[in-house]
Amino acid sequence: MNAVSGGKRDRRVLLKLSGEALMGNAGHGIDVATVARFASDIAAARQDGVEIAIVVGGGNIFRGLAASASGLDRTTADSMGMLATVMNALALAGALNDAGCPAVAMSAIPMDTVCEAYARRRAVAHLAAGTVVVFAGGTGNPYFTTDTAAVLRAAETDCDAVYKATQVDGIYSADPKKVADAVRYDTLTYDEVLARNLQVMDAAAIAIARDNTLPIVVFSVAGEGAISNAIAGKGRSTRVSV
Repeated sequence: MNAVSGGKRDRRVLLKLSGEALMGNAGHGIDVATVARFASDIAAARQDGVEIAIVVGGGNIFRGLAASASGLDRTTADSMGMLATVMNALALAGALNDAGCPAVAMSAIPMDTVCEAYARRRAVAHLAAGTVVVFAGGTGNPYFTTDTAAVLRAAETDCDAVYKATQVDGIYSADPKKVADAVRYDTLTYDEVLARNLQVMDAAAIAIARDNTLPIVVFSVAGEGAISNAIAGKGRSTRVSV
């Protein structure tokens, strides 16, 4: 089955993975088995003919905002967080290549001895050639989240939708793990997400998606095949669009 978003085929998608997702059941760091499972799942989606870009967070290694709240300079803290995403991107790109799926990491912070520097034209060429591109380094600037980086890169590389992997099967009115009667939404508009302060992504990310009419599909990453199933339009999710 081809990737679908709102009933139409998605030719190219951006997958947003949190750094925490890479921890598996560990309390921190990178769980190799979990990363390998994600890589196998992403490779299966690519085999279906979908071009895939990825933005991965760094919260499993370092969270800039939390460090800033503890007294570290915000710009320095965010820079450290962006470097953490590079480590995650290298791990994921390596696992993808090990799974027989060509992949490359591209960083918004140039570090040529480690990975490619992000350049839109080169990224689009990689995607068109069937290579999975793992974007790292956030936007390259402090004060922006990796959610914003994900939507920005998706817009820049002409993706048809952003697929955000979370711990729950869509967007709820409140945290369903804490609020038993939280309401789950099948669809929402960008403005509804902002007006209800649902916080599935930060406001800047939602605004960029809205301005570029870029759908956001929120799904649970739990379980075998969760990523490929979501991209193929299977299972439960919440779609944010116009």
